Amino acid sequence: MSVVSPLPKQTPGADGAATQILGGARGGMDRRIEVAPWKKYVKPAGAGAVTLLVLIIAYAMFATGSGRTVKVESGTVTLAPVAHGAFEDFVPIRGRVTPLKTVYLDAMEGGRVEKVYVEDGADVKAGDVIVDLSNTSLQLEVLQRETEVAQQTNNMRSLELQLERSRLDNSRDLVEAEYQIQRLTRNLDRRRKLFAGGNASESDLQSVEDEFIYQKRKHAVLTESQRNTIKLQETQLVQIKETVGRLQQNLGIARVNLESLKVRAPVDGRLTAFNPEVGQSLTKGERLGQVDDPAHRKIAADVDEFYLSRVAVGQTATIAFGREDYDLRVAKTYPQVRDGNFVVDLVFTGNEPADMRRGQTLQLKLTLGDPTDALLIPDGAFFQDTGGSWLFVVAQDGKSALRRNVRLGRRNSRVIEVLDGLQAGEQVIVSPYSTFLDKDRLQITG
Repeated sequence: MSVVSPLPKQTPGADGAATQILGGARGGMDRRIEVAPWKKYVKPAGAGAVTLLVLIIAYAMFATGSGRTVKVESGTVTLAPVAHGAFEDFVPIRGRVTPLKTVYLDAMEGGRVEKVYVEDGADVKAGDVIVDLSNTSLQLEVLQRETEVAQQTNNMRSLELQLERSRLDNSRDLVEAEYQIQRLTRNLDRRRKLFAGGNASESDLQSVEDEFIYQKRKHAVLTESQRNTIKLQETQLVQIKETVGRLQQNLGIARVNLESLKVRAPVDGRLTAFNPEVGQSLTKGERLGQVDDPAHRKIAADVDEFYLSRVAVGQTATIAFGREDYDLRVAKTYPQVRDGNFVVDLVFTGNEPADMRRGQTLQLKLTLGDPTDALLIPDGAFFQDTGGSWLFVVAQDGKSALRRNVRLGRRNSRVIEVLDGLQAGEQVIVSPYSTFLDKDRLQITG
C-alpha cells in the first residue's frame, strides 16, 4: 500500500533563501532546493524596460521631427479662418496697350529703294506716297504686254476689215446673180412665147433655160457661202476680242503692279516699324512697316491656361488708370497656348484713358461670373505646393495641425472657394508647405 506524500512546503534557510523540503514516507530521501531571490523580479522588470524603451524612441522621434510629425514655430506659418462670404469670380491679368486697328504695309512687288518720303513715327494720310521702288523686269513686262495687246488689236482690226471686204464682194456677186436671174427670167418668158408661136427653135429655148438654172444655183451657192463666211469670221472676231480683252486685263494688272512701286499709305494713321534705306533691295511681300490707328486702342492680355474654358467673347473687365476705372469687354480670344498662357483682346466700351502709350503694361480684373455666397479661405502659397487637394487644419487648441484632404473650387487673387472637407470657423495654414510636404501632423510651438 502506497503512501501519498504531502505537498512540499518551503522553510527559510539559514541564509534567508527559501528552501523546499520534500517530505514523505521516505524522509531519508528528501533534499532542499534553494531559489535565487532575483529571479522572481525578472519578468516584471523585463516588461517595464521594453515599455520604457518604446516610450523613449517615440519621444525621440516626436522631439526631432522624424517620421510623419514635425515641429514648426508659430511665426513661420500663416493661419487663416474658414468663413462664409461673397465669392467674386474674377481673375487678375496683365495686358499690353496695342492699337485697335493695324494695317500692315508690305511690298507688293520687289525692287530697289529709290526714295524715302517719310520717317518712322510720322502721321500719314491714305494715298500718301511713302517710298519709291524701281524694278526693271516689271517695266519690261509691262512693255511686252502692251506690245501683245497692240498686235492682237491690229489682228482684230484686220479681221474686221477682211470681213467687211468679203461681205461687200459677196454682196456684189449676189447682186450680179440676181440681175442675171431677172434678165433670164424675162428672156425665158419671151423665148417660150416665141417657141409656142413657132418663131424660135427648141435649142434656143433650152439654152436660155440652162442659163437660168445656172444663175439660180449660183445665187444659192453665193448666198450659202456668204452666210458661212460671215459666221466663221464673226466667230474668229469674237475670239480675238476675248483675247484682246484678257491681254488688256493682264496689261492693267501689270500697270497696277508697276504703279505699286510707288508705295502709298493704305489708311490714315501713324507709320511705325518703318525703316527702309535708299539702295536697299526688297523682295516681293517683304514687310515695310505698319500703319496704326492712334486714336483707338485695345489691350492684349495673357491669361493662365487654367481659365481657357471659362473665358468667352463678351465678358467684362475693368482697369484702374490714374484715379478712374474704365470698362472693357473681351473682343477676341486666341486659343493657342504658349508658355502656359493664352491671349485675349479687350476693347474699351466707353471712354479711353488719354495718357496710355503703346506697349504700356497694365493690370486688369477680368470678371468670369456673378458674385455668389460660398465657404471661403484666403488664397495662399500652399496652393502651388498641394494643388488644392489637401491642407493642414489647425486644432482647436492651436498647438497642432493635421493634414486633411479637401476639395476646392473657383479661385481668384484673394480667396478660394471650398467645396468639401472644411467647416466654417476652422483655421487652416495657408503659407508654403515646401518644408513639410511629406508630413501628416504639425506641432506648433512658440
